[in-house]
Amino acid sequence: MPRATLNAATAWITEEALRHPRTLAERLAARLPTSRRSAHQWLRRLVEAGWLVNEGTPRRPQHAPGLLRQVVRRYPLAGLDEHAPWSRDFAPCFALPPALARIAQHAFTELVNNAIDHSEGTSVAVSLRQTPSHLQLLVSDDGCGLFQRIGQCFGIDDPAVATLELSKGKLTSQPERHSGRGLFFTAQLADVLDIHANRQAFQRRAWDGGRWHATRAAAECGTSVFVGIALDTPRRVDEVLRGHSLDGAGYAFERTRVPLALLTAAHTGLESRAQAKRAAERLTRFRRAEIDFAGVGEVGHGFADELFRVFTRAHPGTELVPVNMAPPVAALVDSVRCGTA
Repeated sequence: MPRATLNAATAWITEEALRHPRTLAERLAARLPTSRRSAHQWLRRLVEAGWLVNEGTPRRPQHAPGLLRQVVRRYPLAGLDEHAPWSRDFAPCFALPPALARIAQHAFTELVNNAIDHSEGTSVAVSLRQTPSHLQLLVSDDGCGLFQRIGQCFGIDDPAVATLELSKGKLTSQPERHSGRGLFFTAQLADVLDIHANRQAFQRRAWDGGRWHATRAAAECGTSVFVGIALDTPRRVDEVLRGHSLDGAGYAFERTRVPLALLTAAHTGLESRAQAKRAAERLTRFRRAEIDFAGVGEVGHGFADELFRVFTRAHPGTELVPVNMAPPVAALVDSVRCGTA
């Protein structure tokens, strides 16, 4: 079976196997199109590759989805209800543990709703793939692009700074309808999350302490968000939601983290008070903020003073907690807090 044809068939073979388990060869022959004999050969290839299992006999084949599963759909955004595609087209096609199924539904509906409410596009394409080890979700719209949208609404022209604000949470262009939790908590639930928009891309990796990294952009227009989750993930939606309350018991969104590395570049460190003010933007909406210095070897006195003396005195209701500090950074921050620098 030619690789291009095999790859094309995987986008719909899961659904066809569920709907037509006893006549899958005929369905393949009609959709490709090809002869029935070739369709049987391709079915064997799909079984060998793990996309199907044959639960029947050679004379009476009966196919079912295998360890590999995928559904790919495109929807017009006008009048779209994000729950209907999940419950009708996607959820029935996958075999997921209950806790992971809830994570998948959460990510699916939040990302599709973002496309509906924020993208200003006309359509959204959704792909969900299950491998023997992972669940992979890709949601792509044809709208203006996430970073352009943030620039329009908040005057943030730098995609890295836009990603910094997204990483804090509570960022939304429609505060009357949204709280800025959807993309934030989807990222917290994922092992890896990629955002591609406006020829820029950033990736968050759970195994790297939740740090964000610039990566190669793959979207020419609109916004594409990729989510990868291990099938045996220990995360639970309820635990992640509670984990961002101050006491870890309620559901208030009171804690956040600020990845300062997003404010740095090849020739730009953290020196100025203006950079500190950008890092502190909107932190008064939280009761506790971890200031993450991972990837930052040094900072300037003005930056540290503005953040850990000036801001802290002006906003005693928000606790700033520095984490992942290199020794020179820790020494400077301590001296600023003690009033000796």
